[in-house]
Amino acid sequence: MDADPPFHKAYENLFDIKTTKNIPQDLLNKNDNKLFIVEECELPIIDLSRLNLSELEKEKCKAEIVRASKEWGFFQVVNHEISNEIWEKIRFEQQRMFKQPFDKKIKEDKYLKLSAGSYRWGTPSATNLSQLSWSEAFHIPLVDIYRSSGGFDSTLGTIVQHFAMTVSNLAQKLAEILAEKMGHESTFFQENCLPSTCYLRMNHYPPCPIDLDDQVFGLTPHTDSDFLTILHQDQVGGLQLVKDGKWIAVKPNPEALIINIGDLFQAWSNGTYVSVKHRVVTNPVVERFSTAYFFCPAYDTVIQSCCEPAIYKEFSFREYRQQVQADVQKLGSKIGLARFLV
Repeated sequence: MDADPPFHKAYENLFDIKTTKNIPQDLLNKNDNKLFIVEECELPIIDLSRLNLSELEKEKCKAEIVRASKEWGFFQVVNHEISNEIWEKIRFEQQRMFKQPFDKKIKEDKYLKLSAGSYRWGTPSATNLSQLSWSEAFHIPLVDIYRSSGGFDSTLGTIVQHFAMTVSNLAQKLAEILAEKMGHESTFFQENCLPSTCYLRMNHYPPCPIDLDDQVFGLTPHTDSDFLTILHQDQVGGLQLVKDGKWIAVKPNPEALIINIGDLFQAWSNGTYVSVKHRVVTNPVVERFSTAYFFCPAYDTVIQSCCEPAIYKEFSFREYRQQVQADVQKLGSKIGLARFLV
């Protein structure tokens, strides 16, 4: 039985649609997908082992993290305590899960012992090709990983738990550094970003054999609705981000984790740290895998700018998520922080 989702059949009506929804220009830039793509670029690389060296070296490392968060919204870290052996085992498990027959994946609560709704594919709200994501994913809350091994066997379940704990600690460390450099040393992130609110997302991008002038993406242009995202991608590549008004293709680095700032950190930092639009392009012949960790607060957590004058209104994470979901449902695309400007 076929493992890949039936994109052609499910979205056949979109392949004849040439127009897009009338989304207000002041909220969404329709020309994002037409920005010029420059050659492949390597993100700033930060060696986290320097945080354990002299005080001078430690402060230099922190300064590089802050600079990249301000200027790029993205950076890479090495010496992050996750070995290549762990990645190989996690990737093996990912491939096993995604190679299950499609009809089993859509019933993952029975077959893979995951929470109902963990398996997601395509873009149900898409009204045109530019809103369709040619990908599938398992969205797994950390509590499910810690409580049991989910769809993993006991050995690999332990490995995934170790990975989840490691990236969770890394996210806390990076958040504290970024807050400290804003003059706010506090327990805010420890108190609000817990395993019960964070999650892993295992992604699979099947080959997309149709050529529609780059209208179809593996993941459509967006920003992340969290504080921080930690990503490991394979060697296929495909991740692109906007830098200086251009789309930059990110060069894969097998030794590094990719860190990017999310919307909540941009709002909390009053725009100091930037949540950058990014996307994943399709590949006509090669499949791609990645694993992402999303550092999120509890839904009732209030997000407010840490300095004045605030450029964003105060809002709860629940309000933000609901607004994003409403916009996606109505317009087919996320509006994001533009909805919460003062």
